[in-house]
Amino acid sequence: MSKKIVVITGSPRKNGNSFAMTDAFIKAAEEKGYSVTRFDAAMMNVGGCHACETCYKTGKACSFDDDFNLIAPVVLDADVVVFSMPVYWYSIPAQIKAVIDKLYSFCVAGKDIAGKECLLIACCEENDMSVLDGVRIPVERSAALMKWHMAGEVLVPGVLNVGDIEKTDGCRQAAALAEKI
Repeated sequence: MSKKIVVITGSPRKNGNSFAMTDAFIKAAEEKGYSVTRFDAAMMNVGGCHACETCYKTGKACSFDDDFNLIAPVVLDADVVVFSMPVYWYSIPAQIKAVIDKLYSFCVAGKDIAGKECLLIACCEENDMSVLDGVRIPVERSAALMKWHMAGEVLVPGVLNVGDIEKTDGCRQAAALAEKI
């Protein structure tokens, strides 16, 4: 069965390590016949949630008309949601955090989004795996809130400079995630 996958990235560095892992995952998923839609949040205009709770009242996910309104219908339609990002200051980069925060709109509007699979691809500069907790824990808790199944994670420490990911098995691990869905 072909699955619909949405990949949301959070790095502004197009040649960076998390992008390399994302590309490896997408290639493997497409080779399996899955349909993949990708949104690079750092290259989009997604503002923070205003907590106005008027989600979907105007027919769009967010009453503040930004690019989240392009992402939301694809997330609703997807079988699998993949978040890919580097760690920024021990947490989620602002560019993708705005997208994650606005997933709240599905809850406010009572949208049935349960049952999706969720994957996480992340990397960080330091060699300490606990540094990835600032990304891993919020994504895992958000998935649990929305009743999504965490189907897999690739967490790679010790990569900073462009190309450092090639010194690890991060891209191979990311490609292997396609086998878990």
